[in-house]
Amino acid sequence: LFGYEGGAFTGARAGGVVGKFEQADTGTIFLDEIGELTPLIQTKLLRVLQEREFMPVGSTKTVQLNARIITATNRILEQEIIAGNFREDLYYRLAVVPIRLPSLRERAGDIPLLVDYFLKKYSERLGTPMPPMSSYGMEVLMQYDFPGNVRELENIIERGVAMSSSN
Repeated sequence: LFGYEGGAFTGARAGGVVGKFEQADTGTIFLDEIGELTPLIQTKLLRVLQEREFMPVGSTKTVQLNARIITATNRILEQEIIAGNFREDLYYRLAVVPIRLPSLRERAGDIPLLVDYFLKKYSERLGTPMPPMSSYGMEVLMQYDFPGNVRELENIIERGVAMSSSN
């Protein structure tokens, strides 16, 4: 995230590495699974968000953060705060415009559209004709709870396309 200067530590590349925050300059950086961050990284991220600047490892110069930060998590951060797993001050820095995306089980009407999208995607990727989805197969998918959410549905469709030998 922060980058480093060449020689900052054993094995550091000569010339260093530009961190993701600096690469996102004037743009957007997406931090997925923010609820999984360790307490140390939460503290560092909070400092960056508060100060709008950071220092690459081994550097003596600060770099201004000029990027929009978008985060995602599958955890309920309010519960993680109560459990002591997520910093409340970091939560309020991140939750400026919270958008809750319901789980797939809460929006089963999206399943046919997603199935069609994934069938096309994996048929093209694997160079096979797009197999049609049977009405029985769709009915089974519509009844399933999808604890793994959209990623689980995608995996099921990819596996089906890869293993299909006929329509």
